[in-house]
Amino acid sequence: MAKKDYYRIEGDKITATKKHCPKCGPGIFLAEHKNRISCGKCGYTEFTKRK
Repeated sequence: MAKKDYYRIEGDKITATKKHCPKCGPGIFLAEHKNRISCGKCGYTEFTKRK
């Protein structure tokens, strides 16, 4: 997936569709897995709740 696909244009605003890594900062997005989201650069991981 290209980095341009991580943004959405709404009128005059550009918003990110994916969450940024809280350790690495803006520009580094978290990858979405089945049960977690994680950063490929620093290894930061957040586990998601099961449905």
